[in-house]
Amino acid sequence: MIRSKRSMKQKIRQHNRGEGIKIQIDREVPMDLGFLKIAAAVPSVKVGDCTYNVDRIAGMIHSASEQGVSIIAFPELSVTGYTCADLFGQPFLLEQAEQALGRLVEQTASYPIISLVGMPIAVENHIYNVAVIFGKGTIYGVVPKTYLPNYNEYYEARWFASGAELKTDTLTLCGQTVPFAKELLFESGKICFAVEICEDLWVPIPPSSHHALAGANLLINLSASNEMTGKHTYLRSLITQQSARTLSAYLYCSCGFGESSTDIVFAGNGLIAENGILVKESERFSLEEQLTIADVDIERLMTLRRKTNTFADYTPRTPYRRIAVPLRSDRASYAITRTFDPHPFIPQQAEAMQERCEEIVNIQVNGLAQRIHHTGARHAVIGISGGLDSTLALLITARTFDKLRLPRTAITGITMPGFGTTGRTHSNALKLMEQMGVTSDEINICEACNIHFRDIGLDANDRSTTYENAQARERTQILMDIANRNGGLVIGTGDLSELALGWATYNGDHMSMYGVNSGVPKTLVRYLVRWIADLPESASIRSCLLDIIDTPISPELLPASREGEILQKTEELVGPYELHDFFLYHFVRFGYRPAKLHFMARQAFGEKYPSSEIKKWLIVFLRRFFSQQFKRSALPDGPKVGSISLSPRGDWRMPSDASVSEWLREAESL
Repeated sequence: MIRSKRSMKQKIRQHNRGEGIKIQIDREVPMDLGFLKIAAAVPSVKVGDCTYNVDRIAGMIHSASEQGVSIIAFPELSVTGYTCADLFGQPFLLEQAEQALGRLVEQTASYPIISLVGMPIAVENHIYNVAVIFGKGTIYGVVPKTYLPNYNEYYEARWFASGAELKTDTLTLCGQTVPFAKELLFESGKICFAVEICEDLWVPIPPSSHHALAGANLLINLSASNEMTGKHTYLRSLITQQSARTLSAYLYCSCGFGESSTDIVFAGNGLIAENGILVKESERFSLEEQLTIADVDIERLMTLRRKTNTFADYTPRTPYRRIAVPLRSDRASYAITRTFDPHPFIPQQAEAMQERCEEIVNIQVNGLAQRIHHTGARHAVIGISGGLDSTLALLITARTFDKLRLPRTAITGITMPGFGTTGRTHSNALKLMEQMGVTSDEINICEACNIHFRDIGLDANDRSTTYENAQARERTQILMDIANRNGGLVIGTGDLSELALGWATYNGDHMSMYGVNSGVPKTLVRYLVRWIADLPESASIRSCLLDIIDTPISPELLPASREGEILQKTEELVGPYELHDFFLYHFVRFGYRPAKLHFMARQAFGEKYPSSEIKKWLIVFLRRFFSQQFKRSALPDGPKVGSISLSPRGDWRMPSDASVSEWLREAESL
């Protein structure tokens, strides 16, 4: 796995001074960030010419090794070519294949890379279609194909025997005695890989399912699947789904140009998937050799498996042999080429945008609808500030009332101008409520707050947290009391990002009767409002929504400028929400350490934020996330809409007094 170039001293010195053993840790070993560089290779091939084929394979192994690849896989029967047909029954071809493999193992012995090639092997009275795993001059194992297609254009049962039931568990190959079984796991530290061959993936329960449950986090498929119209789309789906189902990385390589085109054509597919996401793929129908390289995140997969307890509940019925393989020790010196989405909460594919946004909105609407139905409430009360969060909450509430066939006039939107309210947000709040047809009200909180300040002895010039929080609590009291008077529910407007940072007033805007936005991070709030603004049915409110989107994010609890402009800008105080949402997603979902979060953020955002600024806001995120758990522990109900939730009754259960010290020490050392 790729490691960070930042070093961590690991030399331990022990000193016995009569007070017990004291341990001093010197950190000089690179920090393991959990990435592994792998490759799918599609070589040039001549059918039946083993010498030519292994020469091409050797060249690609050398090239991959030079690029820092730890594991490389070649297509099914790549030593001989897949389309040899009845030539597989020729003892001469089998002999040439083994001799060619011997030369390949010897030629690549100095390369720090593990290779997998396909070839036919004769064992007693059978010929098997196998994958050979080797590196540094040693053959570590041979895995036979289990399922042999013998339908349509396939006639594999004519030449090969299935590896389902073997009479031996070892064989002699190139003068080495090696393990021979389909139940083989190849291990090096956190990395564990296993192999299946082509058709094995297409059956109802692929061998890779059992491999993964036995411990393999990297699944490798040596294939020779030919091309047909529409087949590639299904293949991509099959690979991504299998990687998702098994919480694994999946490396697939299939033969390409050079195979016989007597009746079928091969496109040369190299695909690398990770937990349902296609990370990298080759060009199809290329006439040239292709080397598809990607970095997979083994740590990510291990975290997901540990969190998914049902995954670990399975015990393989067939025992697996575990074989230690030496992965290269210089992985840290090669750059990670993988890209990271800077906005993991936002749909990236245009074709999926409509479906994803509709789904999120429907989850919010149905959650609120159930709560209204259960309580028998016929009214809803929302504080409308003219900001993003309250806007989305109002849009969701209006859709909910439409779905329940309740009049929008039963929604009471209340704008509550305070000391920091600007004309822009105030105007947008009033305009939005009017255009949406809800009942609107305006209650200025300045006088009530001044009375409260005198009651508690707060100086008139005080601009402390008390000054700010008193306004938030006054607004919440108003909303609660009006809801009580009307027999309604107070709809919370706070979002997931604010919950993560604790950017809410405890028992103020922190509290509601149902928080419709509690599962939606700030970056997604902005995205959803814009998506709704672009819908045809939003034509009457579009200009208002777009202006709200363009308004700086602010709680507006401190006085505005003399020109009436917002001075208190949230992102200047706590940092950019896109950075915090990035940290939040990877910290909660995958448990990434500060060094990895920092590294990935630098990769994701490029030159937008200097490394020092990313570090600064990462430290802010960690401090606030840990210190503000007490607010999340008293969180109102609200719907989970994505893979991240901070509900104490659901996804995130954390002591309110957990220490952040260890995380900060690493973050501050970056």
